[in-house]
Amino acid sequence: MPIFSAHDTTPLACHLVGEGEPLICLPGGPMRASAYLGDLGGLAARRRLVLLDLRGTGASGVPEDPSTYRCDRLVDDVEALREHLGLDRIDLLAHSAGADLALLYAARHPDRLRTLTLVTPSTRAVGVEISDQDLREAAELRREEPWYPEARAAQEALLAGGPFAELWPAVRPLTYGRWDGPARAHAEASAGQTNAHARGHYAAEGAFDPVATAEALRALTVPVLVLAGEYDGHPSPDRATELAAILPGAEFAVQSGAGHFPWLDDPGAFARTVEAFLDPDIRTVRAGGVRLAYRVWGEEASPAVVLLHGRAGSSETWTRIARDLAADHRVYA
Repeated sequence: MPIFSAHDTTPLACHLVGEGEPLICLPGGPMRASAYLGDLGGLAARRRLVLLDLRGTGASGVPEDPSTYRCDRLVDDVEALREHLGLDRIDLLAHSAGADLALLYAARHPDRLRTLTLVTPSTRAVGVEISDQDLREAAELRREEPWYPEARAAQEALLAGGPFAELWPAVRPLTYGRWDGPARAHAEASAGQTNAHARGHYAAEGAFDPVATAEALRALTVPVLVLAGEYDGHPSPDRATELAAILPGAEFAVQSGAGHFPWLDDPGAFARTVEAFLDPDIRTVRAGGVRLAYRVWGEEASPAVVLLHGRAGSSETWTRIARDLAADHRVYA
């Protein structure tokens, strides 16, 4: 577990998971330790995940100045991590509230980004409002679940200002696409992962300037993926679409059957979507609302042969076959 120094000398920790090109991952919460991200549904099989514990969380140190927990000031910690890794440009992935930090980083350091992946992202940094009605409509999609009546009643009480600690356990199933064993274990492990004191400073006055941030991001030229969950209300797919519209050329995807933690609800679907986005050799096209990924080999003047495989499988076998054919200068696919 590497430890490095922030610009104000606060010791920061990051956890390395998997192999391959580094992918810096910012956790949500806000101010939740990065452990809950795990291996991001097996994404670590393709990329080395660099999971940052934000100051005051996980294995990172507590700063002397609590105002440095403010989201805009945490941008410097992300930049310190880039410098520590010795990378000129970074691939950056952020989940939930971590997306606000990633968006502020992108607005301030666009030349340091190679790609930006936003998973069920908060939209506060750019002024896209998530309403109580968004949460109610998302909850309604789960009305056939046996736990729905209790969860919905608790959600309504929470929206009315009820005590979070008392009500949240009943609301929690609404945040997962499947309230099964792995989801329950993930939810139970969340206890103690968030620094409540730091969370209180994260969105303090001055942390966000939505108009200026949105204006800066409209000039962003790097590839961006905005991935929403079908059952998520924070943000709903509609609000996530509004975020994507601010970012030039952003790719928008909705993971079917997913809630706020899509890598748990369908690890394969999540990893395939993010891998295809991050791989510069993969191109995509949409057909009937389905995102299809493909690779191209060989000379452009050669006759085309299209090699297909089932949506549930992997293209690795076809990759080998296509490369063999391309080596003979007979085909690209």
